[in-house]
Amino acid sequence: MHSGRVAVVGGSVAGCAMALAAHRGGADEITVYERAAGRLAERGVGLAVHNSRYAELESAGYMDADMPWVQLVRRRWYVRDERASGPLGKELGAMPFPFRTYNWGPLWGELRRRVPESVEFRTGTSVEAVRSCPFGAEVDTGGGTERFDVVIGADGYRSMVRAAAHPGLGAEYAGYLAWRGAYPEDRLSDPHLWAAEDSVYVVFDGGHVIVYRIPDGAGGHRVNWVLYTAPPPGLDAGLGFTNPTSLPPGGLTDALGAHLAYVADELLPPYWGALVRATAPGEVFLQPMYDFTAPRYARDRVLLAGDAATVARPHTGAGAVKALQDATVLESAIATATTWPEALESYDTDRTVAGRTMVDLGRRLGRALVEETPCWRDLDQAGLEAWWKQADGTGAFGGRELRPR
Repeated sequence: MHSGRVAVVGGSVAGCAMALAAHRGGADEITVYERAAGRLAERGVGLAVHNSRYAELESAGYMDADMPWVQLVRRRWYVRDERASGPLGKELGAMPFPFRTYNWGPLWGELRRRVPESVEFRTGTSVEAVRSCPFGAEVDTGGGTERFDVVIGADGYRSMVRAAAHPGLGAEYAGYLAWRGAYPEDRLSDPHLWAAEDSVYVVFDGGHVIVYRIPDGAGGHRVNWVLYTAPPPGLDAGLGFTNPTSLPPGGLTDALGAHLAYVADELLPPYWGALVRATAPGEVFLQPMYDFTAPRYARDRVLLAGDAATVARPHTGAGAVKALQDATVLESAIATATTWPEALESYDTDRTVAGRTMVDLGRRLGRALVEETPCWRDLDQAGLEAWWKQADGTGAFGGRELRPR
């Protein structure tokens, strides 16, 4: 095991974490292939980590207080109601929300710095094919073919490695979209109306928007929001959403931009609608919702991690968390196994179940928060708590605790 050669395809959060896992587990030759030529840290979207999951990942050595973060404590729910006074809308209730928020870019940067210099990190290198071979797997690039004991696919939701491990299997479009945006906090009007420790859910018939602050990586904050709703019939026609894709910042069509403006102006309370509208067109991108989890996380000598293995709707609040948990399990599997097949079988047994759990939870929350929303204005604190308990019936929101090993 300690003479093993490991390739990691993809150098983002999952890729850096898996490279760390392989190194800490005992592999002594690790190569990371990242197709982007520049740094990935410029991505400025937000993510949240439950306090309990943070403690778990800190103990495992994959997160720590040096990674810039903002502590949230409450989740407040608002709905537009013309009878409500004030710009925030009618407050339906509040719930505990023990989450830390992060900026994807600085988080990636900290993980990248933790990858030891002994790991060969090849940027600007596209992997064209991965295939199993006797006692290993091969990676093809434009520069030739290399053989490894294990190849790890951490190449995201459009994973080439996943396609090689499970030909013909793909993600399923859920029928609705997430508009996402982030911008500097100083652009926010009346910031005193929204406490820094509050995450906000602004709900409407057929969707909602989540708003919270994230660190900017330089000691300040950014406003981060995600708005989920189904587009009007035909609005997503011809955009290819049936296959995994996204529209980058500035890539919204005029029709999709107009629909976002309609939701902000007509369906959200004034304050929250203005918050969304304060986002420049070049700061908004579109993320269609997909469901997919690999039937096996490890096949032969090919292993999947992060979004390459499971694409769960972001309602679960566990995307980056699950990728880091994948890494902790792999590290333990390599360190305790005596052969590569034994290590991969251990990893597969644990993480395949976790993937199915997260996809099921994402579907359940999607139905509750977007596809089959209640009459929000009729809910009070007690009604909201009862509805949420039913929606999040597994208690896995924010990521499941790792099984004791």
